[in-house]
Order: sequence, then structure tokens, then C-alpha cells
Amino acid sequence: MDPNSKTIPSSAAPPEKNRGEVMAEHRLKTSVAIIGCGDVGSTLAYTLVLQPICSEVILVDPKEDLLQAQVRDLGDATYRGQTGARVRAGTHKDAGQADIVVITAGAKQKIGESRLSLLSRNLHILSSIFQAMSPINPNTILLLVANPVDILTYFARKLSGLPESQVLGTGTTLDSARLRGILAQKADVAPNSIDAYVLGEHGDSQFIAWSSCTIGTSPLRLALPQVSDPAFKKDIADHTRGAAAAIIAAKGCTAYGIGMVAASICKYILFDSRTVRPLSFYQPELGCCLSMPAVIGRKGIIKKMPIELDESEQKNLEECAGNLRAVIDGAEKEMMADEQLRKALEADKGS
Repeated sequence: MDPNSKTIPSSAAPPEKNRGEVMAEHRLKTSVAIIGCGDVGSTLAYTLVLQPICSEVILVDPKEDLLQAQVRDLGDATYRGQTGARVRAGTHKDAGQADIVVITAGAKQKIGESRLSLLSRNLHILSSIFQAMSPINPNTILLLVANPVDILTYFARKLSGLPESQVLGTGTTLDSARLRGILAQKADVAPNSIDAYVLGEHGDSQFIAWSSCTIGTSPLRLALPQVSDPAFKKDIADHTRGAAAAIIAAKGCTAYGIGMVAASICKYILFDSRTVRPLSFYQPELGCCLSMPAVIGRKGIIKKMPIELDESEQKNLEECAGNLRAVIDGAEKEMMADEQLRKALEADKGS
């Protein structure tokens, strides 16, 4: 050996990482920002920390005392060493650079207030959130949880400037989980053995795609014969549609179910799971955002999954879209009127 040559220690040349190690390292550097630290936002954060799904949870809320208290309380849940997730307070600017931004913030409906008036207030909140986050990381995935989720998802497409595939709402994912739960009880099987979807609006005009429901490989009508009874179907649909209202009437809010659903969606995105779920996203042929089955992964909505609807279900879908478009048209007119009033007031000040 040449005495002048230098031997490079093996530690100086790190071994090439395999695909699993690279993916694990990537996951360790993931962040989810939650706009709104109320019941839903804090439950989502707690679920993200416990699983854990990401390495950092960023909380944003204009109520500073609440924000700091939530950060401290959630931080206490990380100290046993069973999670590597970190919880911190952040600004809207910080949130705009996260891998996923989840918007749970929204105004609560006042007694006697119309849905359109509530929507108008929530659109103003949404607009101010995007103004404060700008510029948003172009790779960020935006997940809407606040209600009315389908309408807010529609407007978030325009306000955020992100590609449509990166803007989605939780939609009827929770409704579909409730449907699987009640059908599982009736059929005496595990909920994950059931494929059944609630589609359309996350609201009164939602509908169940009965014709495509299966238990294992069996059509629902074979595995659960009572589904042929219209009264049975109505009871199931009423239970699914009214579940949230019943919970809210008793305890004031829903948090655990939607918190778990939102956390699961974050996991599907960050782990690029390519999982099929009914999510609210833009349907160009219907001119609105509503829930249809879609493949979800690291880039958001990977593709829409085709579903065969019977004649009555197709009619329900079109009526649902028509209702949503009517609300969108009303909201856009109200926003235009507000903008015209703002300009008029500015002009009056300048004169």
C-alpha cells in the first residue's frame, strides 16, 4: 500500500438508504396546520399526536389565551415519549407552508339566522384566512372541515389559488362511516366488511347509493334481505342524516367522529395511501363541490372513482347539485354586493 495514501473511514461514506428508510425519513418531516383550536381542531390535533401521523402539528387561532392553553395541554400528551410529534402555536404564514392545512374555523349559526347569512359570515372568515396565509406553499393540500363544507370547499378553490386536486373537504366521509356502522349492526358483521357510501351534500340533500352497497362480495340485498323494505331504507337514511343533529342537541357539538375522520384523511395524504373515500371536491360536470368516491394520496385527489348509480340515485345527485349551485349563486351575489358597498364607502372617504 502507498504510505502516502489515505484510507477513508467507512463512517465517512454513509450506506445508501433503502426506499423504506427514505420514506420513513420523509414522514418524520411532515407538518399539519390546523386553523381553529375549538372542539374539532383540538380533537384532530390530539388524534394526530397519539397515532402519530405527522412530526409537527401547528395550531393557529386568533384567541391567544385559548391557543396557548391548547398547545400546553396537547404538549402534555407528548411527554411520555410514545410519540415524536411536536405541537406548537403558529401564525397563518406558518400554516401556509405546512404539508396539509386543515380549516376547522367558522362562525356558529345564530338563533333564527338563515343558512345563507351564516355562509356569508363564514366566507368572510375564509377570505381573511387565505389573505393571512398568502403566499401558500404550492404543494400544500387544503382540507376543509368547517361547514357548510361543500360550499366552503367550492370557494376555497378560488381563494387559495391551489390546483383543484389539492382542495378537498371531509364531505360525507363521516356520514358514510355512520352508515357502515348501522348496517354492520343490522347484519352482525364488522363495519370494515361493508362497502357503502353516502354521496352528495354533507347536509339535508345527501343520499345513500344503495345500488352499489356490498357486504364482502355480496350485494346488500342478498346479505341483508330487509333492505328491500322501503321503510327499512328510510330508517337507515334518517339515522345517518340526523346523527349529527342528535349529538349536537345533547352535547352542543360533534368532535370525536369528525376529528378521527379528518386525521385519517391526513394520514392517507401523508402516507400516499391511495385509499378510496367519499370526499367533497370539484365536479366540473355538476358545477359545484360535493362528495363522490375518490382516490386520495400525497397530491390530494388522485382520481375520481366511477360509481354506477341507478335512475333514482342519479336524480338525487342532480337535485343535490342544483341545490348547492343555488346557494353558491346567492353567496356570490351577496359577496359582490358587499364588495360594491366597500368600494362605495372608500370612494366616499376619498371625496
